[in-house]
Amino acid sequence: MQTAISRGFRHTYPPHTRYSRTYSSIPSSSDRGKTAVGVFSPIAAAIFIATGAGLFYYFNSEKESLRKKKEEELATKAYGRPQVGGPFSLLTHENKPFTEKDLLGKWSLIYFGFTNCPDICPEELDKMSGAVTALEKQYGTAIQPVFISVDPPRDTPARIAAYLSEFHPRLIGLTGSYQDTKSVCKTYRVYFSTPPTAKADDDYLVDHSIFFYFMDPNGQFVDAFGKDTSMEDVITRVRKEIGEWEEDGKWKA
Repeated sequence: MQTAISRGFRHTYPPHTRYSRTYSSIPSSSDRGKTAVGVFSPIAAAIFIATGAGLFYYFNSEKESLRKKKEEELATKAYGRPQVGGPFSLLTHENKPFTEKDLLGKWSLIYFGFTNCPDICPEELDKMSGAVTALEKQYGTAIQPVFISVDPPRDTPARIAAYLSEFHPRLIGLTGSYQDTKSVCKTYRVYFSTPPTAKADDDYLVDHSIFFYFMDPNGQFVDAFGKDTSMEDVITRVRKEIGEWEEDGKWKA
């Protein structure tokens, strides 16, 4: 035993004791590889597969939800449209029979007016003709312009033919008896004031609705363009509707 004197006291120290520290061994590269592979356990694999299946189901559900939403929007759009258009039977400016069935398969722009109209009718027909000319560059003859007279006593096929020569070359002019005119105006919700007993040589004024109608290839109403609508607005609206039909696969230019 070793002893030491400190401040008058004797201290006894135990023999030196050796302490040893234990170190964990560093894993080899092969052990690390085994550990990494071991992380992908059956449980982890199951979680991975379940997650993938969940994502697959989620995206499929979202896709189906979007499809149904689109169908509902189209249905709402169709049912929400005004009941404009329907059966009619008239004569063209070439004195040939013409019905609503002759417009099926094409988009159409239909204007109601009369050849004695001093300014509004020519302005609207100019606007409609300009829009059709611009749209022809993209869609060819897919858009058919139509003029329907609301003054049957004076607007004979020959007179309409001469009048329309100043506008678009594909513009079809239509006329008929007073009852036929009244019927088609009612179908398209057009107001006109031609007297039922009017004759061609009578002096009278005609008041009428100032719109031209945009109809789809199924003969369904799409939109109506008034006097304040510009030619550019008409072109934009027609392109938008045709574009939606192309996206849905219902139309191919």
